[in-house]
Amino acid sequence: MFRRPSTQILVLAVVALVIYLLLQAGRNHNNAAASVPVEAGIPVSEAFNKYQSGAFMLDVRTVEEWNQSHVPNAALVPLDQLSSRLNEIPKDKEIIVICSTATCSQQGRDILLGAGFLGVSSMAGSLEEWRASGYPVEP
Repeated sequence: MFRRPSTQILVLAVVALVIYLLLQAGRNHNNAAASVPVEAGIPVSEAFNKYQSGAFMLDVRTVEEWNQSHVPNAALVPLDQLSSRLNEIPKDKEIIVICSTATCSQQGRDILLGAGFLGVSSMAGSLEEWRASGYPVEP
């Protein structure tokens, strides 16, 4: 028996929807290590706790901003260079992306997640909020 074309299209649409939902579920599962929704960053206080626990702190600001002050032991890879310098980022550590704005750190986080890094979070606050909280900065 042959099905009508409209029934075949409906079946294909349902199959495509199921595949899409499964792919999204897998993507969300892979991002679970970040412990926050992809759209949000973690609070500065949580970033500091992770810093104290040995998380890799990735500063994506400019060299000029970095020279003014930065988190001790953080690594500098400016956002505009991040895609070409992924080999400098450890894949076996939790990563906290920091910047002078939450938007910038989220962009850095998204580049890393898109490149297959797991356990990546962005800091919702700025380095100024970090400093105002009494957390260490250099120089």
